[in-house]
Amino acid sequence: MKIGIIGAGNIGATLARKLVASGHKVKLANSRGPQSIQNLADQIGASAVTKEEAVREVEVVILSIPFARYPDLHETLSHVPHETVVIDTSNYYPARDGSIKEVDDGLPESLWVSAQLGRPVIKAWNAVLAATLAEKGQPDGSPKRLALPVAGADVDAESVAQSLVEDTGFAALAAGTLGDSWRQQPGTPAYCTELTLTELKLALNAADKARAPENRDALFARFMASESQFTHEQIVALNRTMTA
Repeated sequence: MKIGIIGAGNIGATLARKLVASGHKVKLANSRGPQSIQNLADQIGASAVTKEEAVREVEVVILSIPFARYPDLHETLSHVPHETVVIDTSNYYPARDGSIKEVDDGLPESLWVSAQLGRPVIKAWNAVLAATLAEKGQPDGSPKRLALPVAGADVDAESVAQSLVEDTGFAALAAGTLGDSWRQQPGTPAYCTELTLTELKLALNAADKARAPENRDALFARFMASESQFTHEQIVALNRTMTA
């Protein structure tokens, strides 16, 4: 498939690398311009482009930018065909992104993102740590293959996103509509806890909408207050413990 990725941080760059390796043609953009990511794109096998070029003549657009920056992409996406699948990988952290009243009042993150962009999105790859995405993908059929949730209202678009999640080495679980996508947001048992397909189904069902923001903020504060850097395993373990 022809895929445009806006955002070349840990998640965006890793997705570009994995999707190119799976045979997809990827254009990669960031906020600073193609020259700033040319070496990265060359290493990956992607094309370094502007964000405007990233959304032209592609079948899928993947957005991996800071949550509060989504309104900036409204114009960029305004001429993208309706049939183009747009995937949101972001997460909202008020301490980092600033307070957004609608989301603080309970609006699922990706419904807010859809409103900012003026078009529906699919929520995927948001509930995975960058190191997990980079290092823990496994082939289809592996008994301990980890699973990732995919939420969206359009069945065809969701199917495309699920297929791409599978291409990155993870089992894709249909997690409901965007209205249900709060179940995979930060502070829930499904978020960055490295679960198998069966475990992920249980985690989504166990999510508590009232507790999730409290868990999210407590975890963020815990990670920021530490004088020593947490290991990947410690982050996963703490996510599991505090959201159980």
